Amino acid sequence: MSSILIVEDNEKNMKLVRDILQHDGHATLEATTGSEGLRLAAEARPDLVLLDIQLPDLDGIAVLRGIRGNPALDAMPVVAVSASVMPDERQKVVDSGFDALVSKPIQLKQFRETVRRFLSEGRGRTHRTNPPPPDR
Repeated sequence: MSSILIVEDNEKNMKLVRDILQHDGHATLEATTGSEGLRLAAEARPDLVLLDIQLPDLDGIAVLRGIRGNPALDAMPVVAVSASVMPDERQKVVDSGFDALVSKPIQLKQFRETVRRFLSEGRGRTHRTNPPPPDR
């Protein structure tokens, strides 16, 4: 069973993502702040991190820097989850080093495919070689 860390401060969004992932047979860990997400990523070493960009303390980009700055966590795929639709903001997220970007509201089929791809392939084969297009 795969473990997935969800870092999301909105209760409804957290419930939706958790319900989808658990229905698909994944174990979930949950954090509602960036610092809590960073701590759980280091302690639990999940197979995948789904990381909201707008968080109450550290933003998602700062959390990603913390994860990538730890050599023991660098192979962990991290997918940004963002409601931002502005092209320059989306580009900033992609340029920050996230492995993929999932837009809110979540499109179920694309979300499940993104999760499946990173759980089966990890970061190695998909990172920076051919970044996936943003979900539409």
